[in-house]
Amino acid sequence: MKELRIIIRDLREDRDLKQKTIAAYLSVSQQTYSNYENGYREIPLWVILKLSEYYQVSTDYLLGIDAGHPDHTNLNGKYLGDITLHDVVYDMQQLNPKNRHDLLRYIRFLKTEDS
Repeated sequence: MKELRIIIRDLREDRDLKQKTIAAYLSVSQQTYSNYENGYREIPLWVILKLSEYYQVSTDYLLGIDAGHPDHTNLNGKYLGDITLHDVVYDMQQLNPKNRHDLLRYIRFLKTEDS
């Protein structure tokens, strides 16, 4: 079972966020937040609750009780062959806004074709 500190680090890194950003959201110093992630400081319950809201995951997921939380997607797991979902999202982010819009329309089209 993953530790809370690892789970919150993974959630932050999956979203390409800086510790400073999360610390500001929590109204704590970057050093305090870093201590949470590095296991030097116990993570208070109010922080767990706020991070649950921020990442839109359950507290059970943060505490490692519910590894299969429906709102959680493992971005670093293999998605298709050697490609991860993180790779797919990264590639999408590199597209210009018009191409992103076209891609989303195409995905919606494919979903209706499968129905």
